[in-house]
Amino acid sequence: MLLRYYLFFLYFFCLLHIHAQVHPRFLVGDSIERPVPRKSRLVFQLEHESGGELKFDDRAKVSMADSYYNAMNFRIGWQTQYSDSASHIYHELYNYPIYGVGFYSSTFGLEHVGHPYAVYGFVSVPISPKVNRRWNFNYRIALGLSSRFNPYDAEENPLNLIIGTRNNVFIDLGLQASYMLSKRFQIGLGTAFHHFSNGALVLPNTGINLLPLMASVTYIPSDKPFDFRKDEVPPMSRLHQLHVHYAFGLKQISLENEKQYFKSTLGVFWSAHAGYKWRLGAGLETFYSGSGRDAEVAGDRVNKFGSLFSSGAAFYIDHVLTQRLYMNGNAGYYLHRNRFNGERTPYYLRIGVRYKVYKDFYSGVSIKAHGGKADFIEWTNGYAFKW
Repeated sequence: MLLRYYLFFLYFFCLLHIHAQVHPRFLVGDSIERPVPRKSRLVFQLEHESGGELKFDDRAKVSMADSYYNAMNFRIGWQTQYSDSASHIYHELYNYPIYGVGFYSSTFGLEHVGHPYAVYGFVSVPISPKVNRRWNFNYRIALGLSSRFNPYDAEENPLNLIIGTRNNVFIDLGLQASYMLSKRFQIGLGTAFHHFSNGALVLPNTGINLLPLMASVTYIPSDKPFDFRKDEVPPMSRLHQLHVHYAFGLKQISLENEKQYFKSTLGVFWSAHAGYKWRLGAGLETFYSGSGRDAEVAGDRVNKFGSLFSSGAAFYIDHVLTQRLYMNGNAGYYLHRNRFNGERTPYYLRIGVRYKVYKDFYSGVSIKAHGGKADFIEWTNGYAFKW
């Protein structure tokens, strides 16, 4: 329950902040300077998707046998507009993206899997847009929470070997081509990658992966031509940052052991801007695993310092979407690890989203993983020192 409220707070705080940033600008016409309000353009989209179940292992093949995937999406978005405000430089760099919320409902035709729905926040980025061009293209990034799965239960639902929780994280990456029928209506075709996972909070957690085809109808209430004009973007100074963050979460080690163990991360990273959209760097992390205190898991190494803590060095990358919102990723290598704590491989990965809630204090959520296996969901808070 705490996970759900935390993530919704993060999404809608980000969306409200972005929407509230749209300010009026001043245009010159007929030798008179007059204020012209520039509100975000409202966009509605209804989308159907089907097919594309990805069954990477035997568990997925057994659980998803005879399945057929169908889903509907309804999205409400606000497309950013041109503004003289310096804070809107990222809107221009990303061709005036659409920020919004989406509502998802699906079925696999299998009662033991369930009929999941999801609520998510998204950003849709136009690709080389042109005024009044019939064909347009965009890519989409979305993150949300799903529910109404029918989770695995050894006695009541043994056929679901891939999802152990009713509520899961929903990740969506999409690519779409749309055709303008009129000033208000568009039709579109595209594809997407969906992933459902609980981050090993409860096992089994093979997850569900989808690559469906999509058809959509988009309605834009305003019939005014969109303003895609851009000002010259000044070069960005090389800004250095030192990020210090702490993250925590829970993890189930094995299907036979139903206990959930506390895990945490303490990280220190240096980074520098590589243009407005990217930050690159490197750093060190220390990981704590509460399972090192359980003799059933750690054996004769129980309660030893090396059983409780592991460490790693990692490459750091941020994909900066606005002055406050960014996606974070890491590729790391363990300097010390414990296989019994679920650290299966010498390498680990992380992907997540972060938001500056106040000045340089940030919060976010990410998934740490070993290859295709989730380690745990990290709830992150940190601070960035700049110079």
